[in-house]
Amino acid sequence: MNHRPNSLHMSDIAHSMHPYTNMRLHEEKGPMIMAEGNGARVTDSEGKEYIEGLAGLWSVAVGFSETRLADAAYAQLKRLPYYHSFAHKAHEPSIRLAEKLVEMTPEGLNRVFFTNSGSEANDTVVKMAWFLNNGLGRPEKKKFLSRTKAYHGITIASGSLTGLAGNQKDFDLPAIPVTHLSCPHFWRYGEEGETETEFTARLLKELEDTIIAEGPETIAAFIGEPVMGAGGVMTPPEGYWPGVVEICHKYDILVVSDEVINGFGRTGARFGCEKYGFTPDILVTSKQLTSSYMPLAAIVVNDKVYNAIADNTAKLGNFGHGFTGTGHPVACAVGLENLNIIEERDLMGNAKRLEPMFQDGLRAFADHPLIGEIRGVGLIAGLEMADKKTKQPFGKPGTVAAKVVALAAEEGLICRNVYDTVALCPPLIVTEDDVREIHARLGRALDRALEWAKSEGML
Repeated sequence: MNHRPNSLHMSDIAHSMHPYTNMRLHEEKGPMIMAEGNGARVTDSEGKEYIEGLAGLWSVAVGFSETRLADAAYAQLKRLPYYHSFAHKAHEPSIRLAEKLVEMTPEGLNRVFFTNSGSEANDTVVKMAWFLNNGLGRPEKKKFLSRTKAYHGITIASGSLTGLAGNQKDFDLPAIPVTHLSCPHFWRYGEEGETETEFTARLLKELEDTIIAEGPETIAAFIGEPVMGAGGVMTPPEGYWPGVVEICHKYDILVVSDEVINGFGRTGARFGCEKYGFTPDILVTSKQLTSSYMPLAAIVVNDKVYNAIADNTAKLGNFGHGFTGTGHPVACAVGLENLNIIEERDLMGNAKRLEPMFQDGLRAFADHPLIGEIRGVGLIAGLEMADKKTKQPFGKPGTVAAKVVALAAEEGLICRNVYDTVALCPPLIVTEDDVREIHARLGRALDRALEWAKSEGML
């Protein structure tokens, strides 16, 4: 007979496997157990309250415990708790949400396919690109272009598109044909004496040279996050995205905008592609789509992509892809209500209004000895812990950022260390007072981390 642990903490250690976690270390440390959430704050099982400075996982736009979303889920559970969308079946929530997404996304994106997560969505994008090119008689046009430090998910295909070693090592990825181009992070990868304009030109030349070397007839699509998120919150250099789109379309290569983090106001615009002046062929969104109250993602495509897929389904008699939960009625009902709240409360406008205060307050830490660079846009930012002159981390890579995040939690602020970067991405509902408190708590954590780093001989 198995011994039953006497606390949630011990039970978690005994039975749970956590993502993005050193499992042996977890056996020693155990979890931080969250018990409640309200607005921009969460409370752990010990009663300590925190500002949720990462909006959960870059995602809880409307904050925690929004009763309208709970009511929308309950109403739909009572009316039609589940139905699928296979073989000509449909239900109102998925129809209305698809309609809403077409209304909100850039002009020309007219068709929507639902999945349960961003990873599944990008996995589906790969299959769509292969499917449509086979239908067009171009079976060799299958390769993808991504970037180093990109994050596009963790399934076999989306994990291959991701450009982070930690997501690929010992998973035998990449497992599909993908080429990772240079990361468009000027501070880190700009050459000595190179201007930002010259850096952009160099990256665009690399893109075109790669296309020519690989053969345009072999490349299906370029995928990228307008602002790179989980790789360290990197904003693109001036002119980068319009240049990427121009080159890709010159060679009949689809452009996929991964808006899983960027979408619905995070950058201060509705979508990151609009912030940076381009319209993709395919747009992928999740996270803030439902504020992560329910698992849901959406792929929105233009008519060119849809027609090529639809024509091939007519040839084959079927589109043999989908999930049991595709367009789940409860998730779609929550998503629709969530988007209504975002619009009614002008949360995208709130992100734009608070952007100067949020970003300027963070940039006030620019002279802090631990900080190499501060970057961000809208209500998303990253503070890289590195020597300002050498751009090298202090001590073992990631150590100082992890310490800052741990101390920030002690100060009552949840943020996340992404390698050597401390990432912030608060709910879109934050107020000026919340932003001031984020800055204050982060500042105390940085100062405490500095004293710790000095005591460890890192500075």
